[in-house]
Amino acid sequence: MEINVPLLKQICEIAGAPGFEKRVRDLVVYLVTPLADEVKTDNLGNVIAIKKGKRNPDGKRVMVAAHLDEIGFIVTHIDEQGFLRFHTLGGFDPKTLTAQRVIVHGKKDLVGVMGSKPIHVMSQEERNKLPKTTDFFIDLGMPKEEVEKYISIGDPVTRDRELIEMGDCVNCKSIDNRVAVFILIEALKMLENPAYDVYATFTVQEEVGIRGANVAAHSINPDFGIALDTTIAFDVPGAQAHEKVTELGKGTAIKIMDAMTICDYRMVEFMKQTADKEAITWQPEILTAGGTDTAGVQRMGKQGAIAGAISIPTRHLHQVIEMAHKKDIADSISLLVACLEQVDSYDWSH
Repeated sequence: MEINVPLLKQICEIAGAPGFEKRVRDLVVYLVTPLADEVKTDNLGNVIAIKKGKRNPDGKRVMVAAHLDEIGFIVTHIDEQGFLRFHTLGGFDPKTLTAQRVIVHGKKDLVGVMGSKPIHVMSQEERNKLPKTTDFFIDLGMPKEEVEKYISIGDPVTRDRELIEMGDCVNCKSIDNRVAVFILIEALKMLENPAYDVYATFTVQEEVGIRGANVAAHSINPDFGIALDTTIAFDVPGAQAHEKVTELGKGTAIKIMDAMTICDYRMVEFMKQTADKEAITWQPEILTAGGTDTAGVQRMGKQGAIAGAISIPTRHLHQVIEMAHKKDIADSISLLVACLEQVDSYDWSH
């Protein structure tokens, strides 16, 4: 299966920091409205696209969650010279901020750069220290009076990087988690025979505590849940075999557990059997640090959901050079569609 790279590029590049997802939400609503029986947006900003099941006399619901937000920043201060201080929205490794361009979303979008103290004037002690996010500021190249025409405290900031193709991979900022948004949209296009009602849920504020998924799962009250998100692919020089988590090009990943969720063993086995039946390449995923919307989907419905996750192996997570393999993306789409069409064929008893 060839993936639609231009659509993935559009989805990855559009801005949407946690709590400020409007631009990407508007794009998703536009894209999914022709594909669903009903589309609604809840008070928190989650987009829920419902596709009715074909064999569903008991009204069973499958919630599929892909978060819209990307890690970003929020402006906290404008100093006398017009430099911006900021707070992170989501988790960052501070060393990845060095020399990066960002976009500050105020009355109009302004491109800025992440600045810090030049190494030439650092003491030896300063050179030996690991950087902190508080070491950085945003330089807009403008004096304060010009900055304040457009930028206010509380404005969101996102990273500036275009999607490119590199060999068999795609590389961009915000592959986490726009690749999952893309996968869910493509699955809706292909989904002709869903067994149960599908609640394709594009969640908000995952990067700051799976807040959107918690609210959406409480409202939807799903019987089954599938989260879509990226996962670590530490298949690089220096990594030991047991550290890799996943590898690029080895297929979609079926989550067994992460730091916030032990996936339901029945869902894990169902996904494995479905992948094998459909000749979809897959690999197991155990991520001992970090969590995803899987936790909210599994636990926040009124009786809990039989939940698991399809994960997309990704190198260089939470950087501007996140990389995923096109075959793994295609395999993830195929597995999701197959699961949604065959969920009624599995024995879900304990």
